[in-house]
Amino acid sequence: MLHKIVIDQLGREVVLKNTPPQRIVSLVPSQTELLHALGLEEEVVGITKFCIFPKEWTKSKKKIGGTKNAKIEEILALQPDLIIANKEENEKGTLELLEQFCPVWISDVRDLASALEMIQALAEITGKQDEGSKIHAAIQSSFLSLKPVLEGKRVVYAIWRNPWMFAGSDTFIQDVLVRIGAINVLATGQSRYPLAELETIKALNPDLVLLSSEPFPFKKKHIKELHDLGLTSEVRVVDGAFFSWYGSHLLGTVDYLEATFS
Repeated sequence: MLHKIVIDQLGREVVLKNTPPQRIVSLVPSQTELLHALGLEEEVVGITKFCIFPKEWTKSKKKIGGTKNAKIEEILALQPDLIIANKEENEKGTLELLEQFCPVWISDVRDLASALEMIQALAEITGKQDEGSKIHAAIQSSFLSLKPVLEGKRVVYAIWRNPWMFAGSDTFIQDVLVRIGAINVLATGQSRYPLAELETIKALNPDLVLLSSEPFPFKKKHIKELHDLGLTSEVRVVDGAFFSWYGSHLLGTVDYLEATFS
């Protein structure tokens, strides 16, 4: 095994002491799923409690806390030779502490292009170039065939309740919405995840309000709640993983979007 310097998506040099890495901890659910798709069954030793895909890993892998409150001592006890993280999903202070002890590769995914870049980079780092190339090509091909199933629809995409928070500009969710032809009325450029009162949403009068199943677990009961509060827009609950998981979950995103909105 040889030392190797790789560059993460923040442009940082990450020195790998073992190549390919043999003990990986993933702090990002969508990237955990990708590692499984790449065939790293033995190499992944730790995941977060939010890493729900693949389901067979939820019991077999060590849970090291959440994405925002990872348990540092438990991570270090696993003696990882690579930690995979994300700029948005993980706490900066936690990552800075962890990188004092082991390599931390950080992704920064805000659109499909950077997601594909991340997939290719992790495949190369882990010695799974062939598997990564197949996943990359399949995702790219599927998105080239994606139809604008919400062409011209004015939408908002809710990710949290009390306070109400929505997907705004410069987010992966926004990139997906654009690709299906939707007009995100809260993509003003002022905030990536703007807060907005329901009165504001009423005034904007979008054609469609999308309630994501994550991170807040919106249910059908929330549709009734919004209509009872006087919102006249169409409201739908959607599977948030297909809008925001930017790893191998993207293999099913186009089929989901077209089946849901066509």
